[in-house]
Amino acid sequence: MSLGKKGEELAEGYLRKQGYKIIEQNYKTPFGEIDIIARHNDALVFIEVKTRESIEFGLPFESVTRSKRRKITNVALSYLKRFQDLPPCRFDVLSICYKDRKPEFELIRDAFEI
Repeated sequence: MSLGKKGEELAEGYLRKQGYKIIEQNYKTPFGEIDIIARHNDALVFIEVKTRESIEFGLPFESVTRSKRRKITNVALSYLKRFQDLPPCRFDVLSICYKDRKPEFELIRDAFEI
């Protein structure tokens, strides 16, 4: 199993423990993909999961570049077309970094805006 796939599986469990209700995983469109779409309290949340084995090349969330944010935003806008009344939305980034073979999680809520 790839590190990214393993990270997404870990993310699902972690997010559920944080009160998120997972709606979709790996939501794909011609514009790109969103790792996880969930409900948290009254918000619809689009979550990017980044997993690293070390921080040698930077923290996982640092790899969510402007270009990546633009792609996620376009996919989210495509997803939102199915709603008559738009729910409150936000974009979160979940960083997972391994330290001594154990995953450490850092959840950044409202990581960026449309």
